[in-house]
Amino acid sequence: MTIKDVCSCPDHTLRIVADDGRIGMFDVSPYLQDEAFADLNDWAAFRQIHNGTYFIEWACGADLSADTIEARWQLLQPFPLTTKLS
Repeated sequence: MTIKDVCSCPDHTLRIVADDGRIGMFDVSPYLQDEAFADLNDWAAFRQIHNGTYFIEWACGADLSADTIEARWQLLQPFPLTTKLS
């Protein structure tokens, strides 16, 4: 999977759009106890996210791979949207 878009939400979740059109939510809160993710308890730090397509990274240096996200996300839209052109 590659990440097309990512949006941080105030409840420490991420809304992820995959390159194939799947959409899901990823809960970062279980990671916040780890030292590498501790800065993300602050909303200002959590929303400073960069999409590297194969990973996401925060300004504090914490990161998650697309593989980790795909293994643990909750799909909201499991199948890609298709559109008919007329």
